[in-house]
Amino acid sequence: MLETLIALLDFLGVAVFAVTGALVASRKQMDVVGFALLAAVTGIGGGTLRDLILGAPVFWVQRPAYLAICIAVAVAVFFTAHVPQSRYRLLLQLDAVGLSFFCVVGAQIALSAGSGYFIAVVMGVMTATFGGIIRDILGGEVPVILRKEIYATAALAGASLFVGLTALEGAGIVAALAGFLVCFVIRALALSRGWSLPPYRARPGRRPDEVGL
Repeated sequence: MLETLIALLDFLGVAVFAVTGALVASRKQMDVVGFALLAAVTGIGGGTLRDLILGAPVFWVQRPAYLAICIAVAVAVFFTAHVPQSRYRLLLQLDAVGLSFFCVVGAQIALSAGSGYFIAVVMGVMTATFGGIIRDILGGEVPVILRKEIYATAALAGASLFVGLTALEGAGIVAALAGFLVCFVIRALALSRGWSLPPYRARPGRRPDEVGL
């Protein structure tokens, strides 16, 4: 049952992230090839890096349906991107959904590959964030992960909760849903309320006499 849910979340995550990539392409007024490129790298980029690091077969090479989903989404958005009144707001909302899907999927795939709990959490965060990083860089945007709002922290919380609950006997589906919801709620609240972690504050340097020079 858990495997079926993870597979569903994986397909949904790819589709949702592909939409965000295509929306960035629409904001930059790219052609349909640009739409397909940004949709694909966003949808499958994080999972590709995860599989390469884990030494596993790259998921979309074995199952080209993932790539086909990205291309189909790109073409659909190419003809409908003008419909939403605020494409940027929609992009952020969908990105929060994709982030929540992938922090769980990435962690579960790492666990299935025999990784320890800590590495599973890292793979969950990486799967959830790397595609968006590529999307924003190629689209000439400041990556969402580098902005003030809580982003990677939400993925970390979701992946950590999922992995922690997975360690409990029979908590598979509950763990997946809990990890998704925690990540999504944290990210959604960060967007709506402007939450962010405390930034680094510059401090005066120490004088030579204070460090014994």
